[in-house]
Amino acid sequence: MRDKRSLILHLAVLAALLAALPLLSAYHVTNVAKIMVLAVYAMGYNIAFGYTGLLSLGHAMFFAAGLYAAGMGISLFGLSAVGALVLGPVAGGLAATLVGLLALRTAGVAFMIVTLMFAQAGYLTILYFVRYTRGDEGIVIARATRAIGSVDLSADTPRYLLAFGIFALALLLNLALVRSPFGRIMVAMRENEARSRMLGYNPYTVKLTALAVSGVYAGAAGAAYAVLFGYVGASLASVQYSILPLLYVLLGGAGTVLGPFLGALLMFYLIDYASSATSAYLFIVGAALILLVLFAPKGILGTLRERHARWLP
Repeated sequence: MRDKRSLILHLAVLAALLAALPLLSAYHVTNVAKIMVLAVYAMGYNIAFGYTGLLSLGHAMFFAAGLYAAGMGISLFGLSAVGALVLGPVAGGLAATLVGLLALRTAGVAFMIVTLMFAQAGYLTILYFVRYTRGDEGIVIARATRAIGSVDLSADTPRYLLAFGIFALALLLNLALVRSPFGRIMVAMRENEARSRMLGYNPYTVKLTALAVSGVYAGAAGAAYAVLFGYVGASLASVQYSILPLLYVLLGGAGTVLGPFLGALLMFYLIDYASSATSAYLFIVGAALILLVLFAPKGILGTLRERHARWLP
């Protein structure tokens, strides 16, 4: 019954997003497409942090791996848009696996610092190889190459629909993952690593697998961002892009499947409207986060699950 109820909820959210397309203005179509892409990124972060307990500040490296694999693949090597969308998650998963092999030898704050160092190294590498990456200036991907067959992905409706398709696939796979035996092992590892070890599970292997899956999601989001919005730049690999998914997850609810999407949606529009009203928009964002910590420390959906809807995954 719980599984059926949660599946209906997630399908209803997807149906609402699809039904909203003809009702939205061009401005909001672009915004919601971007939110769905960023929500996929936040879902990946949530797998590592919300479900496995890995507080990482290095996810910008995995996002950038997918972003640059797609962007440079198209601009320098003539890769198709479909090829770029496939290469992105592979690059993100590979980057996360390589980082995890070393970073997971640490734990807690040390893990957070090590992942941050890897992300900064990746950012500086992008700036160093400016001849290929174009550094802060970035790579603008030609509109003609951002197409699948005759479908122009730079147009509002195709871009929205592809972003929706990637988001829907990521969401349903995420729901299946957290309901699977491995998903329960991730949660057990988060709650009590020592007891999980006593039950025969290898924490290093479980965490490395979770981090790799998280990297696949981040890389997929990076590739989608490059293909759908036509820009690849060093700013998207900065530490800000390691903090953003953390904020999305904390706001929406860590350890909930829909939390990353809700957090990305609310945070995106909070920043959008606050920045249009005042130059001190970060003060408003900070105040919102303080209120969140005070009144909903487990995030919106996390608090709702704790108090009213125990069936939420």
